[in-house]
Order: sequence, then structure tokens, then C-alpha cells
Amino acid sequence: MQVKAYAKVNISLDIVGKREDGYHLLKMIMQNIDLYDVINVKKRLEGIKITCNKKFVPVDERNIAYKAAKLFLDTYNIKYGVDIHINKNIPIAAGLAGGSTDGAAVLKCMRRLFDVNVSDEELMQLGVKIGADIPYCIMGGTALCEGIGEKVKSLKSFKDKILVLVKPSFGVSTKEVYKAFDINKLYKHPKTKEIIKSMEKDDLLFVSKNMKNVLENITIKKYPVIKGIKQTMINMGALGSLMSGSGPSVFGFFEDMLTAQRCYEFLKRNYKEVYITRTI
Repeated sequence: MQVKAYAKVNISLDIVGKREDGYHLLKMIMQNIDLYDVINVKKRLEGIKITCNKKFVPVDERNIAYKAAKLFLDTYNIKYGVDIHINKNIPIAAGLAGGSTDGAAVLKCMRRLFDVNVSDEELMQLGVKIGADIPYCIMGGTALCEGIGEKVKSLKSFKDKILVLVKPSFGVSTKEVYKAFDINKLYKHPKTKEIIKSMEKDDLLFVSKNMKNVLENITIKKYPVIKGIKQTMINMGALGSLMSGSGPSVFGFFEDMLTAQRCYEFLKRNYKEVYITRTI
């Protein structure tokens, strides 16, 4: 069984509190884009075997796809195992939910493969045990995510918007970024409600000008190149530019494909991982 596992970007990311266990309480607008890994899942007699087209991706219990498969087999008392092949296209440690989307895809595949009668909501409740982004990745599309990310509310689709995406040559640890974040120093929050209203009206210009990610300051402090990429995109005609998640990936929205193409070609001179894609 084969499925596509789509990447996401954050159109906004706000931190609104902190739980006693140290987890931050979030308010985020998440959006799938047409950049995806391809996941193949097959039954085997026992055990979990993962293969991947990229050598640097772990294929043992560190991989979220492995954790998802094990969780599913254990939860539903399934006596078989699975072979999982990941054809990896989404950059890793990039703020694009590359690992979480693979895990979500494995859960959805296994539901069909083993004919287990479980709703998306139940699958989302299961998935949050191994990753806060997994509930969103199961639902997909355009959504408002709250709590630690597990409370997911579907929004009106914001599809077919052109964007250029850049992943610099380094990865970022989400855990380290959140650890460095001090909520007492956060004075300016994203206009989440206004952005959602503008998305409902399909107002790309307002959305682009008002996108905000409160984690940017933390990651940019350590990696100033992110600020440089954002500025380059604006100079090359982007309506707005933002870091996704905890970084380091940066995306910009464009009004037309020609302008996006010019920006893509310019950025390709300095960065290996550059993509032109669309929201879906």
C-alpha cells in the first residue's frame, strides 16, 4: 500500500502559555504543501523493517514511522509485522513535519492494511503519543492547531497558493528552540483571528504581510542566514516570507509563477534544497 505524506508550513505560530510538564501551549495555523514523501507499507510475518532512499535517515526505533507502526500493532493487538519503505523528499530537521507526516501516513496505511475500524479522531488521539504534529498530519489541509498541537480544527481551504521554500544546509532541534524560548519576553503575538478571516476571503496579500512565527527570534539569533533568506525573498518579489516551525526552512508566497521562478533560480545559486510548490 502506497500513500503520499505531505509537508506542512506554519502560516502563523504563537505561544500562549506553558504547561506544568514544560510543554508550551501553542496556537498555530498549519498548511499542507505539495512537497511529499512516498510511503509504502506491506505486511510481513513479524517485526518492523524500515528502508529509506536516504542513508542519513535512521531506520530503527528512532524513526517516527517505526514508532507509529509499533504503536499501531501494540494498540490493536495485531500479530503480523510490516515492511515500510520511505522515499524521502521532504528535508529533515527543517520545521516541515517531515518525520511526523511519515508517522501519520504509516498509521493511515496500517488502518487500511489490517482493516481496523478506527476513525481519524481516534487515530489522532493515538498519534499524539509519539508526536504533537501527528494529529494535524492525519487531518491535513488548512487547520488551526492548539494545545501542544493536538487540538486540530479544520479551516477553509487555502489551496493553490504559490510558494518558494528554502531549507538551509543545517538542521534545527525543535527541542532546543523551545527550551531557549522565554514566554515572559514575548510582547507581540500573531494576529491569528485576522489571518484566518483573510484566508477565508482568499486574501493572500493580507496573509503574507501579517504572517508571524514567534520562534523566529530564537532561531535567527543562532542562524542569521534565515533573516537573509527572508529578505532575499522579499527583494525578489515575495508578498511575505516566514520561517516554518522551529526552522530553519523559510518560505515566501508569490502572486505569480514567473516571479516565483526567478526567486527560485536566484536562491538555487546558494542553496541546494530549494523548491517551488503550492498549498494544497
